[in-house]
Amino acid sequence: MNLTLTAENHCIPLGDGNRIPIIGLGTYGDPQTTPKGTAKECVKLAIDVGYRHFDGALVYFNEHEVGQAIREKIADGTVRREDIFYCGKLWSTFHPPELVRPALERTLKTLRLDYVDLYIIELPIAFKPGKEFYPKDKHGKYIYHETDLCATWEALEACKDAGLTKSLGVSNFNRRQLELILNKPGLKHRPVSNQVECHPYFTQPKLLEFCQQNDIVIVGYSPLGTSRDASWVNLKCPPMLEDEVLVSIGKKYNKSAAQIALRFNAQRGVVVIPKSFSPQRITDNFQIFDFSLTDDEMKLIERLNKNIRFVELLMWSNHPEYPFHDDY
Repeated sequence: MNLTLTAENHCIPLGDGNRIPIIGLGTYGDPQTTPKGTAKECVKLAIDVGYRHFDGALVYFNEHEVGQAIREKIADGTVRREDIFYCGKLWSTFHPPELVRPALERTLKTLRLDYVDLYIIELPIAFKPGKEFYPKDKHGKYIYHETDLCATWEALEACKDAGLTKSLGVSNFNRRQLELILNKPGLKHRPVSNQVECHPYFTQPKLLEFCQQNDIVIVGYSPLGTSRDASWVNLKCPPMLEDEVLVSIGKKYNKSAAQIALRFNAQRGVVVIPKSFSPQRITDNFQIFDFSLTDDEMKLIERLNKNIRFVELLMWSNHPEYPFHDDY
């Protein structure tokens, strides 16, 4: 993609006429171990650094902090609401159509904002509705719910029509699940984005090509690989940021392997949402607009693809809509 991206202006077009900043701050933090107020301070710092895109979710339990940070930076004149791009997510216990709008309204109430810029289906897997976000039976097995992605999508379309979100997208959808929506009779609003794992060790060539053909932007989560948390991360994959190709290209530009990995995706039109609660890394991750990779370097990094996921979500692999059994 021939994009001129700068720290001040790094938005790319979405299929519905809206625009999305190519880099955002992921705001997930383990609610058990993240001190209160961390997300708020990090979002405020990120706005000062130049970030305008924030990726959050009701199920992260810190949406109130993210909203407060955004509102404080609007109040002090640093940004206007229309400068900020916030992505919220519909959790798996809210898939039945009658629960979709109340879930989005709950996010808006928590953020204390009038609308989100993008609202996405977090997973194509439905869980039993109720108070529990992760419902389990007495044997500790997840309780699933009948999944009808098209019915859920129609309820989302009504939310866009009501002005509660500017754009609609999905996350962790494979090609078949995307086609289910794209080919839905009477489709009113197409998904503009698909948020999936994407980085030099998992470059998603087939899904990326399919999405580009259908005017769907890929938003890459874990763009720097992931933490080494064995409870949800596939540790068979080596730590990506030690990769000698990334490190050596970095030396040429006086950049870190992380900055090279982020620039690689941004340069091919993939939005990156690195998650960090470290002020230094939040600042460093944004410094990807003062250099560009050559075609040869892009090809070298593309060849690093191992086609191995860090985030496999195997605990849900017996769900009929588990997305990762398919090739892509």
